[in-house]
Amino acid sequence: MSNEAKSGLQALLTPEESVVVLIDHQPFQFANLNSHEPTMIVNNSVGLAKAAKAFDVPTILTTVLEERGGYLIKGLQDVFPEQKPINRTFVNTWQDARVVDAVKATGRKKLIIAGLWTEVCVAMPAIQAAGEGFEVFVVTDASGGASKETHDMAVRRMVQAGVVPITWLAVMSEWQRDYAREETIPGLTEVLLQHGGATGVAFTWETQLLATGGPVNDA
Repeated sequence: MSNEAKSGLQALLTPEESVVVLIDHQPFQFANLNSHEPTMIVNNSVGLAKAAKAFDVPTILTTVLEERGGYLIKGLQDVFPEQKPINRTFVNTWQDARVVDAVKATGRKKLIIAGLWTEVCVAMPAIQAAGEGFEVFVVTDASGGASKETHDMAVRRMVQAGVVPITWLAVMSEWQRDYAREETIPGLTEVLLQHGGATGVAFTWETQLLATGGPVNDA
């Protein structure tokens, strides 16, 4: 289990310390995703990937038996068009030396994982990596399981192993941390507009009001 502090400022994420691994967002896994609405997982996983790219956080893509389970969903692959996902046979991503080596090559210890299914291909590497000294965060709303129960039980099990559950907007917010960090504001804003739901809609409206000097009163 990781010995890193679980409280205090140092427990929060920074772009400089983070590395993201996205696991098996493939058609076969989506076919039996029942813990969440599948379109929400697509939206959130792509939003997380775009946020990682905007904050220059190394991101590793991986699939399992893609020749049978299907390629990585297009929305994710389009964020990193030059990257070929590591295609595994291992159920446990952390048993594939290529993935572990890619993570270790970044020199970063805050490992952020999201994938399908939570109870299998997310829980296994998260628990193992936490036991090998990584501070592991699992993005629960960019991951999903075969049922709500399997997802929830997996999250509980990972928490017992020292893994930190987090949501994708929280990840991006911790990376930003300060609105005076102007170099990443355009990227953050674009991700919110595309994937932030009502927040993106509200921001668009606010931008409209600022551009026009306020709402038009037709009365």
